[in-house]
Amino acid sequence: MRWGSGIRGSILARVSQEKRQQPGLRLQQAAQWLFDAHARREPFRPLPPELAPRSEDEAYGIQDAFVALRAERRGAIAGYKIALSTPQMQKFVGVDRPQAGVILAQTMLRSPARVRASDYVRLIVEFEIAFEIGEALPAADAPFLRERLAAAVSVAMPALELADDRAADYAGLPHHPLHLICDNAWNEGAVLGTPVAAWRDLDLARVRGVASVNGRAIGEGRGADALGHPLDALGWVANHLAESSRALMRGDVVITGSLVPTRAVQRGDDVRFELEGLGAVELRVD
Repeated sequence: MRWGSGIRGSILARVSQEKRQQPGLRLQQAAQWLFDAHARREPFRPLPPELAPRSEDEAYGIQDAFVALRAERRGAIAGYKIALSTPQMQKFVGVDRPQAGVILAQTMLRSPARVRASDYVRLIVEFEIAFEIGEALPAADAPFLRERLAAAVSVAMPALELADDRAADYAGLPHHPLHLICDNAWNEGAVLGTPVAAWRDLDLARVRGVASVNGRAIGEGRGADALGHPLDALGWVANHLAESSRALMRGDVVITGSLVPTRAVQRGDDVRFELEGLGAVELRVD
């Protein structure tokens, strides 16, 4: 992916600043616990009671510290994701609003991409519309409405989110809904299709996307499946960041929620997601 020196420097500066804004010792310990659990390839499980988040703010504080630890090897912040963007998924996990996660630069891939199944405990894929920000959205300007967001987006493209649920016990998630935030909403990166500058010519709410694995269709959805409209999902992320005085910066990429149910994939799978008017994105799992 092409990152200009100015954009890269801005992103690196943000991570450095966030690392200097040290959370409480308990939040740092929680982040280290998560980091070590990933290193040991342990199944996803709730944080120990003494480290568990007591509020959504604490959960995002743990996420910040966890992301800072991962940034040492995975690069600086390159974008963001929205998780639980449908009422059904929110109810399933036991929350009443979406959740956000961070995407790090070295995990942002271009299609056609290849990853190794052995690098994950259990790789899962989501099928999304992605936006790249062409004009910063300062926190002071929030809340952001659709017209402002559309003006700030430079390109749109199909995307595959790479996530690792680490063989989670899904039945237990509603009992620990904030722990998914701590674990960066399970994000392990994204695969981006070819950027489309003429995306405004499309009715993104009506755009149809078809997902396939090994040449067989496994599901389809419309742009409206992403929080009613992909730009509304983008707005949720921008407004969420503004709540903590952060902002979407020029060059950031935001993936806006899966239009097709999440799919677990394995070695040998060829994954493809095609969106009307936006082309296709492809992934090979080795």
